[in-house]
Amino acid sequence: MISANDLRPGKAFKWDGSLYKCTEYAHVKPGKGPAFVRVKLLNIETGANVEHTLKPELKFEELRVENRPAAFLYANGDTFVFMDSESFEQHELTGDFIGKPKQFLKENMEVTLIHADGRIIDCELPSHVVTSIIYTEPGMKGDTATGATKPAQVEGGATINVPLFVEIGDRVKVDTREVKYLERVRD
Repeated sequence: MISANDLRPGKAFKWDGSLYKCTEYAHVKPGKGPAFVRVKLLNIETGANVEHTLKPELKFEELRVENRPAAFLYANGDTFVFMDSESFEQHELTGDFIGKPKQFLKENMEVTLIHADGRIIDCELPSHVVTSIIYTEPGMKGDTATGATKPAQVEGGATINVPLFVEIGDRVKVDTREVKYLERVRD
């Protein structure tokens, strides 16, 4: 059993007969009254996102999770197809289930499918990916000394803020969890 205080983003648990995954967590200690936990949860069975305010001592049944390597095969509309690297079984996941990182999926990319209670509860991409800039406004010559940024669109459609010196065609390393620019990559 785990308590509401033990919840963190990515933690899977069973509550009232349903499977949930914590997507956001905040421990709140107001000036008056007892502390409480505010969470956003994804109902794994229905796909619904719900918000709850919980007492810190509330208990849940923790799920045993198993991480399995998989490869992204292709996208068919809003359905993304993955193949388990060990059993070669194919799994279809929706874009809503994968979330923001779906913008960085490339064919044959290695991912981790997280299983719990006989179901896939999450899809984790590598923490960093290298991708190409497909559109950004041109930078001005000599405009590299400041920390200013500009929006840029990368392969897959994600928009990130990049330094002014980054141009169309540049390859950049992007943090998939925070969806932010890390560095320009020289090939």
